[in-house]
Amino acid sequence: MKSRFFIGLISLFTGFLLTSCCTCHKGGRTSPKSELPGPQVIIYKMKGDFSNLVPVTLSDDKKSVISYPGPKDVYTNGKLAKPTRLSKEFWLDNRGISTNTAFLRLTYEEYTALDKMPSPEELMSMVSEKNPISKMYACGLRSGYTNMEEELNKAIDAGDFSKFTKLK
Repeated sequence: MKSRFFIGLISLFTGFLLTSCCTCHKGGRTSPKSELPGPQVIIYKMKGDFSNLVPVTLSDDKKSVISYPGPKDVYTNGKLAKPTRLSKEFWLDNRGISTNTAFLRLTYEEYTALDKMPSPEELMSMVSEKNPISKMYACGLRSGYTNMEEELNKAIDAGDFSKFTKLK
C-alpha cells in the first residue's frame, strides 16, 4: 500500500514538472523590449564641467568613498567611458553614476595611468566636488532607444521630462 502511494506521488510530481516545462516553451513568447533587463539611461546637469573627471560614489553623508572603478574599469567597448554632451548642458552617463556621485580631480587619462589603486581614503582626498550634480533623470532602458542621443535631445529641447523619473 505504501509503495502504491509513493509511486502515485512520484507520478503526480513528475507530471507536474513535465507540464510546467512544456508550458514554459509553448508559443515562443518573448518579452517586449521594455521588459528586458539592462542598463538604465541617466542624464544629468552638473554645477561645472566635470565631464573629463572620474566619478566615484560617496556615502550618504558625503564623508567617504564607497564605490569606485579600477583604472581599467573606466572603459566601455575599448573607449574611455566619458559622458556624452547633450543639449542645454545635459550629459548622458556612460559610466554608471548616481545621486551620490562625486568627481575626482583626476582625468580619465590620469586615472588609467595609475600604477597602484589608491585607497578609498586617498580617493576621498582627491574629490574635487562632493555634490556636483544639479539635476538627474532616469530615462528608461538603453535598449528602449533607437537613436538615444537624438531622442534625448528632442525631449530636452522641448523641456518634456514627463517620461523620465527625476532623481535629483
